[in-house]
Amino acid sequence: MESKEIQKLLDFIAHSPLDEVSIETSEIKLAVKRYGNAPAAQQVAVNHAPAAIQPPLAQVAVPAAVPSTPAATKPADNLITVKSPMIGTFYRSASPDKPSLVEIGSEINSGTAVCIIEAMKLFNEIESEVSGRIVKILVENATPVEYDQPLFLVEPI
Repeated sequence: MESKEIQKLLDFIAHSPLDEVSIETSEIKLAVKRYGNAPAAQQVAVNHAPAAIQPPLAQVAVPAAVPSTPAATKPADNLITVKSPMIGTFYRSASPDKPSLVEIGSEINSGTAVCIIEAMKLFNEIESEVSGRIVKILVENATPVEYDQPLFLVEPI
């Protein structure tokens, strides 16, 4: 099972009313549990190894769906939203001892690296698809993000 298929499955599960899902095939074992109605993180365990050689399970925290208000989801008319292309953990810099890739006020071009998202122990550099100036950073460093979650607001220049 490819990582994009897993991401689609996790997104589907995150938006379903189910509190617990377990899927096991010859190549993957997936268990998702949602605790109560509070916006607690869901624990996801993924294992790709054969039964004889099993590494520790990778854990990805997926936030529970949070109801949004129209004012919170609609940015100003001239701002462009940079969204997460995957589920994972959002990092503002490539490592803890390095500076953030972008700050509020940073000018970016299409293809500029704006953040890192860790998914299944892989660190993915996320590049902007738009040019402009970072107006707002919508996610805290080292927090889980969902597929298509807004990360930055960019003012076109």
